Amino acid sequence: MKPFLDKDFLLYSETAKSLYHDFAAEMPIIDYHCHLSPKDIAEDRTFNNITEAWLEGDHYKWRAMRANGVDEAYITGNKSPKEKFRKWAETVPDTFRNPLFHWTHLELQRYFDIHEILNADTADNIYEEASAKLKSKEYSCRGLLQKMNVRMVGTTDDPCDDLAYHKQLRYEGFEVKVLPTFRPDKLYAVENPDAYIDYLGNLRDEVGFPASRFHELIASIKNRIDFFHDSGCRISDHGLENLYSNPYTITEANTIFQIVLKHKMLSKEQIARFKATVLLELAKMYHEKGWTQQFHLGAIRNNNDRMLRTLGPDTGFDSIGDFPQISVLSQFFNRLDGSNQLAQTIVYNLNPADNEALATMMGNFNDGTIAGKMQFGSGWWFMDQKEGMERQINTLSNLGLLSRFIGMLTDSRSFLSFPRHEYFRRILCNLIGEDVESGQLPNDVAWLGKHVQNICYYNARQYFGFYKND
Repeated sequence: MKPFLDKDFLLYSETAKSLYHDFAAEMPIIDYHCHLSPKDIAEDRTFNNITEAWLEGDHYKWRAMRANGVDEAYITGNKSPKEKFRKWAETVPDTFRNPLFHWTHLELQRYFDIHEILNADTADNIYEEASAKLKSKEYSCRGLLQKMNVRMVGTTDDPCDDLAYHKQLRYEGFEVKVLPTFRPDKLYAVENPDAYIDYLGNLRDEVGFPASRFHELIASIKNRIDFFHDSGCRISDHGLENLYSNPYTITEANTIFQIVLKHKMLSKEQIARFKATVLLELAKMYHEKGWTQQFHLGAIRNNNDRMLRTLGPDTGFDSIGDFPQISVLSQFFNRLDGSNQLAQTIVYNLNPADNEALATMMGNFNDGTIAGKMQFGSGWWFMDQKEGMERQINTLSNLGLLSRFIGMLTDSRSFLSFPRHEYFRRILCNLIGEDVESGQLPNDVAWLGKHVQNICYYNARQYFGFYKND
C-alpha cells in the first residue's frame, strides 16, 4: 500500500519517478494564464489568515461546500474567517476522489510544510499555523511566487485598465515577470446595449475620443492594443461559449452599431455576426503585433439566476456546455489563414466530447512558421483534474505533437494554486513512464526527460518569446 501524497505521488513506475524527480520537479513555472491580482503583487500583499488566501474568490471550494450542505453565510457571507475555514475543513474529507482533496493537501505541504489531513479535528491547529506563516514577509504575494519558482505570470486585464501595477512592477524590476493579457470580452458584449454603451464611455475616457461609428470603435481598440503591447502584453484571451463566423462588412457592422447606440436590442443573428466582425478585426491586430490569441470555449455561465442576483457572476454557478464548436472554428481560422493573418492560437475546450474534433481542427492550420503554432490547450476548469489532463495529453499525443505542447497553467485567482503545475507534471511523467514500462517507448530516460522539460517550461518560454531581450 502506497502512503498518501508521498514523494512518489501519482508516479507508478521507476521510469515515471526518474522522469519526474530528475527532470520535471525543479523546472521553473511559466504561468501564462491566470487571474491573480496585479495590485496584490505590486503592493506585495500579505494575508491576515489562510481563509483570505485560500477561500477568498475560490469558486471550486465554494461549490464543494454548497454540495456538502454548508450555509452560504460560511462561504461568501459575513461569518468570521475562522468559522469559514472550519466549514471548509469539515468539507475536505467529503471531497475524497475530487481533485480538491489532492490540491488542498498539496498546498498545505508545499507552502506550509503541514502534512496532517485537514478535517474538523485538525482545523484549528492548521488554521493557526498557516495563518501565522502567511503574516510573515516570506509568505507575501511576491514571496509565494518566488517560493514556487515562478518566472512569469500572465494576468487577465480589461482593455480599459491603466496597467499601473504592471508598470510599477516593471519599473521596480521584480524578478517574476508580471505581464498583462488583453481580455476584450466587453468590447463585443452588445447583447446588453445599456451596459455596452456605459463601457464605451470608459473606452472613450482611455483613448480620448468617442466611438460613435464602427471604424472609430476599431480605432479605439487598436489604441488599447498598442498601449497593452507597449506595457509588455503579448497574449489576448477570450471567454466564449463558442466562436462566431459569418462576419458583417464594415458598412453593415456600422449599421448594427448605430442600433446599439440607440439602446435598442439586437436579434440573436445580429449579435452573433457583430461579435464575429469584432473578433475578426481583433485577430488581425493580434497577428500584426505578433501576439498569441487564446480562446476558452464551452462554458455555460450563470445558470442560477437567483444566486446571480445575490452574488453576481463568477461565484460557482457555471458548468460544461454543449455548444457547436468545430465548423465555426474552421470558418474563423480559415478566413484568417486565407489572408495570412492567423496568429499563434491556443484553444481550451471545456467539453471532453469535443477533444478529438478540436485537436484535429487545430492541426489543419499549422503552417510550418513556428513549431506548435496552433495549440490544443491544457485541461481547463472542470477538465483541470487527473482524468481531464490525461484525456487532453492522450488526445494531443494521438492527433498532434505532445512534444510541442506548451504545458500547464493555473487559471486561478489564488496565490496558493501553483502546485497544480506539480500535479500536471506528475501526471505527464506517469503517462510517459507507463509507455516505457510497456515497451511502447524506448527506455531512453535522458531523451524523454528532455521532452518533459520542454513541455514543463522551455516550449512556453520559446513560444511566447517573453525572454527574447533578456
